[in-house]
Amino acid sequence: MEQNISEIKYTTSKAVHSSETYEVKLGQFDEELNENLQKSEISAKSFRCTTSLSHSGTHKKEKLYACEKCSVAFRSGHALKIHLRIHTKEKPYVCEVCSKAFSQSGHLKTHLLVHSKEKPHKCELCNQTFTQKGSLKGHLLIHCKEKAYACEICSKRFYRKNQLVVHLRVHTKEKPYSCDVCEKAFTQKSSLKSHLLSHSKEKHACNVCGKAFTLITGLKRHFLIHTKEKPHVCEVCSKAFAFRYSLKSHLLTHSKERPYACEVCSKAFAFRYSLKSHLLTHLKERSYACEVCSKTYVRKECLRYHLRTHSKEKPYICEVCGKAFNRRNELKMHLRVHTGEKPFSCDVCEKAFTQKSNLKSHLLSHSKEKHACNVCGKAFSLITGLKRHFLIHTKEKPHVCEVCSKAFAFRCSLKSHLLTHSKEKRYACEVCSKTYVRKGELRYHLRTHSKEKPHICEVCGKTFTGISRLKIHLRVHTGEKPFSCDVCSKAFRDSSNFKKHFNIHR
Repeated sequence: MEQNISEIKYTTSKAVHSSETYEVKLGQFDEELNENLQKSEISAKSFRCTTSLSHSGTHKKEKLYACEKCSVAFRSGHALKIHLRIHTKEKPYVCEVCSKAFSQSGHLKTHLLVHSKEKPHKCELCNQTFTQKGSLKGHLLIHCKEKAYACEICSKRFYRKNQLVVHLRVHTKEKPYSCDVCEKAFTQKSSLKSHLLSHSKEKHACNVCGKAFTLITGLKRHFLIHTKEKPHVCEVCSKAFAFRYSLKSHLLTHSKERPYACEVCSKAFAFRYSLKSHLLTHLKERSYACEVCSKTYVRKECLRYHLRTHSKEKPYICEVCGKAFNRRNELKMHLRVHTGEKPFSCDVCEKAFTQKSNLKSHLLSHSKEKHACNVCGKAFSLITGLKRHFLIHTKEKPHVCEVCSKAFAFRCSLKSHLLTHSKEKRYACEVCSKTYVRKGELRYHLRTHSKEKPHICEVCGKTFTGISRLKIHLRVHTGEKPFSCDVCSKAFRDSSNFKKHFNIHR
């Protein structure tokens, strides 16, 4: 049975476009139409209906089916039909579990794997599993050391062509995806999608604290703060985490693996984002300037944090003690004061720390490499320690109080001094009601009531309430007298006795 179809007309489903009719020319395929079972001559793939002859179009370069809305062309009528759903917003395939809707049946099938937890595609090299075949293909490129796609401008290389295409927009400044609401433009479609949620009135509110989120996933993650649930457990040390990415980060502390190396200074990092952040330190250009004090920054977020020092804005507040912070990570570290958590431990002596930077500084105490003072020979693990110590010999005091003009060698000493001008004494003793400007002073004072003396001299066994008292006492055994008079050269163990002596010469 022969057919001579010069054109096919069809109307979009549900009459979304008011029964608009789309026309597609098919004259070229007249001779290929058969009555019953049709076969593509190119691939010998069999079909049971004439409409499936669009398969033969996949072997032809012609794209005969054009969308009248955006002029994008397709090789088959079926592909055009699916594409039209972008314009009609039609999503006929609905998930029976969570009611999420999709424009294509394939997308629904992939989504259902989220609920079934099934990951049928497995990497044979590292055993990592994936829900989609495309995700596995992309992952396999990580094992392939060759990055075939190179940027002609900066020589940066990529595993995939689409990664290079997106990267080139950094140089061209092209931002093809723009928001219809506020006209903000983006280099990637995914960034635009995330941004559009900020305009959405629909929010997912936490029924415990009322905090609202644009994404349901954001609410789910937030809710773990209230439930204290930590479902992700480390198989090495049994430490539990609320989020999978936290566990992934933690696992690198056991493997010591740092696969991301800087091409400039060879410094290696565990995470790609850490490397990206580090690379900015090699850039001489600081394009983000503060309009208040003209200080410049490499990163925009650094400028944003800096501006809060002028505005005095501290948006992150501790729910336990009410203390406010400039940055979220500062609050996170502060919370460890209340929880007692010390996640960073030394492999040599097992001493634990709340911050990674403190652990790094501590590790230097085990290092044999020391920085010695060329005046008195005292050695320091850190070069910064030596620099600070050297100010004792130079008598340099660059930090001056604007209230009373008193000068200090160290910034921290000035900050501590400024509190003496503050009339506010927030820290009160519950025993005798005495008040203090600093929390440390109160803590030190409380030991006068408890008779606690936690700092012990290893030479003579004498105990002290504060570590500074112990340090001064140790000079009795070492004979060290760091405070010397410029007039008569008499030396003293502590600054208070030196000050009393200096008044004699006035």
